[in-house]
Amino acid sequence: MRALTWQGKRDVRVETVPDPRIEKPDDIIVRVTSSGICGSDLHLYELFGPYLDPGDILGHEPMGVVEEVGPDVHAVTPGDRVVIPFNISCRDCFMCDQGLHSQCETTQVRERHSGAALFGYTKLYGQVPGGQAELLRVPFGNKLPIKVPAGPPDDRYVYLSDVLPTAWQAVEYADIPEEGTVTVLGLGPIGDMAARIAQHRGARLVVGVDLVDERLSRASARGVTCFDARRHGKDLPEAVRELTDGRGTDAVIDAVGMEAHGAPFAKAAQWVTGHLPDAVAQPLMEHAGVDRLGALHAGIDVVRRGGTLSVSGVYGGAASPMPLLTMFDKQIQVRMGQANVWRWVEDILPLLTDDDPLGVDTFKTHAMPLEDAPKAYAMFQAKEDGMIKTLLRP
Repeated sequence: MRALTWQGKRDVRVETVPDPRIEKPDDIIVRVTSSGICGSDLHLYELFGPYLDPGDILGHEPMGVVEEVGPDVHAVTPGDRVVIPFNISCRDCFMCDQGLHSQCETTQVRERHSGAALFGYTKLYGQVPGGQAELLRVPFGNKLPIKVPAGPPDDRYVYLSDVLPTAWQAVEYADIPEEGTVTVLGLGPIGDMAARIAQHRGARLVVGVDLVDERLSRASARGVTCFDARRHGKDLPEAVRELTDGRGTDAVIDAVGMEAHGAPFAKAAQWVTGHLPDAVAQPLMEHAGVDRLGALHAGIDVVRRGGTLSVSGVYGGAASPMPLLTMFDKQIQVRMGQANVWRWVEDILPLLTDDDPLGVDTFKTHAMPLEDAPKAYAMFQAKEDGMIKTLLRP
């Protein structure tokens, strides 16, 4: 089969690799029809080389058609259309029973002290072959796949793999009061969808912050009050407070994570780490990493006293300094973590209709053949051609 493989920093290639096969009785093989490129894929493209090996297959946002099933699989059959969650969960263990599928005890990567294994995402999360490929082996075939109807285009359902549950959890964790207010930092795919979900769930004011013109225009067209971070800079918190009786918004969603802009010292530290030998870089990233925390610090400033900070952006450094005195003084609640995909499926599926309240049918900005994936990664990192969300078609 053809698959997108990691070969080095900013070097991904579509290669011919062996087809996956049934390895356990409850495995299934899915022929991928669409697979998204995620912002966190750029972390692999740029920073996480110490945790990857040449030839690793990337991608964690796939959907497709069941092609083969193991002898113990009864929940799906060949020909069924399925979306595959990015986190690999058994849905039967203690953590899964708590709705914490990202912490699944069956697939936790204990040797790395990490949560549930993920498709296409480094040794930290199991080094499982990903879904930017023609075929994908999926474990827990009776529990993990999300069956979706035949008929509507992939665009309607593919975001169940990551974007929709991640954004839904970000809003849930933000705990926005009825008719409340929220600021979304970062209007990439997750921030954009989180803003839409917050509006759908009744937020009175949704403020969006970014520094990419196309992202700001896209969110503004849907009624989000947008601020350009390039223009407002350090004045952003005061601008938000002016909209909220001087208090700040009830909640802030940080959908930025390890920033692509700003914080030159931390950027340089990340760049150097990415060029060190793996044996040196891994412990440095785990124990001495300094994340680029501009967005997170802005969120702490913008949120009102007694408000909630919801973090969906991915952070990687273990030694990130946090303004704990300010957080304590403002009595801020903080919630964060990988999305627990199956926890939110029943909430989201009823919204994926012809009425399309969240705009999923037109959410992508680009669709490209799998063979063009290297070009798509380069475009996405450079934010060229208004690229916000790309679907690869094997």
